[in-house]
Amino acid sequence: MDESFSNLPTSYLLGSVPAVVSEEKTPSSQEDGDEQQSTNNWKGVFSISSYTQYFNVDTDVVLNRLISSLYPISGDFFSKIDANPDLYGLVWISTTLVFAIASLGNCATYLMHRRSDHSTSWTFDVSYLNVAACSIYGYVLIVPLAYYFLLQYLGSNASLIRFWCLWGYSLFIFILSSFLLVIPFEFLRWTIILLGGGASASFVALNLRSYINESEITIVVISAFVLQMGLAIFIKMWFFA
Repeated sequence: MDESFSNLPTSYLLGSVPAVVSEEKTPSSQEDGDEQQSTNNWKGVFSISSYTQYFNVDTDVVLNRLISSLYPISGDFFSKIDANPDLYGLVWISTTLVFAIASLGNCATYLMHRRSDHSTSWTFDVSYLNVAACSIYGYVLIVPLAYYFLLQYLGSNASLIRFWCLWGYSLFIFILSSFLLVIPFEFLRWTIILLGGGASASFVALNLRSYINESEITIVVISAFVLQMGLAIFIKMWFFA
């Protein structure tokens, strides 16, 4: 046979079958795959389309969850939202609360001004809206996020969407309380805000306790109660002083 033909690779000869090369998954390629999957997960966190499913909720469901937030001692809120947690309540309730405490806070200061001082004119304080937006949105987004990372660190199976849903509905009672805080009697105002804050704090703490179900992290539940009461006192002191 001619030497030129004998030097041809067998893969080019008619009827020859190319050898199958088995590709072993090296540790580096596996790490690259995990890295790619992690990157895709983080892209999902910052993608708006990832959250659209949490706004697909009926009015009856939202009303039922609003009513549940007014009965804090049941502690079964997570079981009600387990199949379909929503972020609609978080956005709607926090936005309504921002405008409620900003406008009603100005109305309360006007009524107190009319009672105490008739010589000077009263002006609408626009800064109330800025403070309300920063404090309410910051609280309802950052606090659940902090508890999510904390419980993940402690080994608990936490869900950020469910935490946002819980804290969002916990603010509903403050909307109702803000209308009563317009009444220009300081003792009555403090009574209203402490009752409302206590109900909201109990709603968060009791549901959080039933969710994590671990006795060794009771401090987490207590801190959630204290933070919620701190928000109530902040609303009273800043907007209805």
